[in-house]
Amino acid sequence: MIPSPYHPEAPSPMPVDEIIDPDDEAEAGSSNMSPELSALLRPSKTRMKQASHELQALGEAVVALPDDRIAGLPISEPLLDAIREFKRTRSFEGKRRQMQYIGKLMRRNDVAPIQQAVDDMRLGRAKDSLALHEAERWRAELIADDDAATRWIAENPQTDVQQLRSLIRAARKDASLVPEKRSGRAYRELFQFIKQQQPSDDA
Repeated sequence: MIPSPYHPEAPSPMPVDEIIDPDDEAEAGSSNMSPELSALLRPSKTRMKQASHELQALGEAVVALPDDRIAGLPISEPLLDAIREFKRTRSFEGKRRQMQYIGKLMRRNDVAPIQQAVDDMRLGRAKDSLALHEAERWRAELIADDDAATRWIAENPQTDVQQLRSLIRAARKDASLVPEKRSGRAYRELFQFIKQQQPSDDA
């Protein structure tokens, strides 16, 4: 039958084998790779699981940051809102679900600034802990050894020497009493004096 010139036939649909799906195209490209190269490029299940655990640990660390540090993070508003919601949540199950949601959002964000903020906080705490131990060490030496005051003054020339010696005498006097009669006040005051005199990293 000859088709009428006034009723042209509709164009035939594209053959199925000519329709290229992007995923199929990617698979076709990967199929051209050698098995060795394909295995190298494909992330292992172990690595994927490790990355998931690392992201979860980072999420747990970031929600522990103070609110002012969280507010200053260069992260998306949805992630910021999710962290705030976690802090407001009280139930264990609610927190668990919210943490999963935070992890999901973090996969879409640049986690480098988050990791940096967590690292800075941990470093600050480590420095604070080290400073406390150092102050405790100096207090013990100053009370026990006269030469310790000379060493302290040499290392901290800005020290009020008269106040230092007065605090040492008071702490020694308190330490010489029987335990039930010790007030501990001079001991604490010497400790605070040492902490205040210690050089700061920001100075």
